[in-house]
Amino acid sequence: MENNASLVWKNCLEFIADNISNQAYKTWFSPIKPLKLDQNILTIQVPSKFFYEWLEEHYIKLLKVAISRELGQGAKLVYAIVMEKTYDNRDPFTVKIPSSNREPQREQTVDAPLSIGEGEVKNPFVIPGLQKIKVESQLNPNYTFSHFIEGDSNRLARSAGLAVAKRPGGTSFNPLLIYGDVGLGKTHLAHSIGIQIKDDHPEKTVLYVSAERFTQQFIDSVKNNNRNDFIHFYQMIDVLLIDDVQFFSGKRATQDVFFHIFNHLHQNGKQLILTSDSAPVDMRDIERRLLSRFKWGLSADLCKPNFETRVLILKHKLYTDGIELATPIVEFIAQRVKTNIRELEGALISLIAQASLDKREITFELTKEVISKFVRNVKKEISIEYIQQVVCDYFDMPRGLLVSKTRKREVVQARQLAMFFSKKLTKNSLARIGKQIGNRDHATVLHAVKTVTNLSETDKTFGGYFKELSNRLSQS
Repeated sequence: MENNASLVWKNCLEFIADNISNQAYKTWFSPIKPLKLDQNILTIQVPSKFFYEWLEEHYIKLLKVAISRELGQGAKLVYAIVMEKTYDNRDPFTVKIPSSNREPQREQTVDAPLSIGEGEVKNPFVIPGLQKIKVESQLNPNYTFSHFIEGDSNRLARSAGLAVAKRPGGTSFNPLLIYGDVGLGKTHLAHSIGIQIKDDHPEKTVLYVSAERFTQQFIDSVKNNNRNDFIHFYQMIDVLLIDDVQFFSGKRATQDVFFHIFNHLHQNGKQLILTSDSAPVDMRDIERRLLSRFKWGLSADLCKPNFETRVLILKHKLYTDGIELATPIVEFIAQRVKTNIRELEGALISLIAQASLDKREITFELTKEVISKFVRNVKKEISIEYIQQVVCDYFDMPRGLLVSKTRKREVVQARQLAMFFSKKLTKNSLARIGKQIGNRDHATVLHAVKTVTNLSETDKTFGGYFKELSNRLSQS
């Protein structure tokens, strides 16, 4: 019945995808797996209790329609929460929850606590030898929610952040992992949450630290033979914000100590907020047991802001700086600078600085002059979607054909070239590249990379394609 379950769920997903935004689909439905179909009862696997609660609260009507379309009016949906064990390779435990409002019974995994020294606790941020924990939060007071402009690209992450700030450690958003490309506001949002918690819950100890600084502190603690004090200090934090956790990649000892700190905080109802440049599924050289912890709460992505949001960001920046600009000028900047918030604000600062230096009024002509130079000097971000579009334009084929299942030689070669350049020119994982070119697996992408490397050197015609596309993409 497993194959039938997969087919039914596949059809349900097609219906669901047509009725919600792409971002919502990726966040709430892509991680779900069909488990079994027993007559008209479909069992699906969700990664956490939070997923179950969120689906029931926000998508229950859509799910009912989707399931009823496939299995009839008497159809039922059963959720199975599957969380991974930590210290061995035994099967994960499963909590089955019927689709109802009844509070489910839950199992809880408890990992062996890490032994730590008693007595004096050393604070790696201030002065060693503190008898009582006192630590500056390391938060930037300018990074507040009031300065974090909401839009379609960040609404989920911002809403989750507000929920965490209201009840730190008391929601299913634990940990809250915020991920996205450079300059989209991950650090700003993390600080906003911390600041709001300090305002609303002054009794709680809040600490922000970059993963790089955490790693260096750990190395110093080992050198100074006070590793246990380092661990004990972090286990006493109420709200821990770790920025850029991808920096832990390949650092086994740091991952191990953070794993135990994470467990202690989580099991004692403390809040963890993490940021990363990629989702847990795309992280490399991070231990599986730590990745499983990252998936316990909510992973919310920050995308590029759309035009309307970019305009709002610019207007807010101008308002806070006490500067007035005509709306057409603001909209022109928002149209030309699309990469990320950091560069958007950088373009505005460049314009204001140039006008001040030349003692000129900010006119539309000056704006075009300055922004054109700014855009030329900022290296254009190359994405998987952009590469696919360049390849499709070159071969004069629709993108739908490129990501289709067809095995026609010319389409296959175009597809392989798109995968090759996506691997070469972006930081995306093989899994993500494959997913964005027709839900292919990482092995297919790896095969494409090897094939393109070989054919570009042995096939004259293919070598011409390769060279021309390389030139086009290098000029982007």
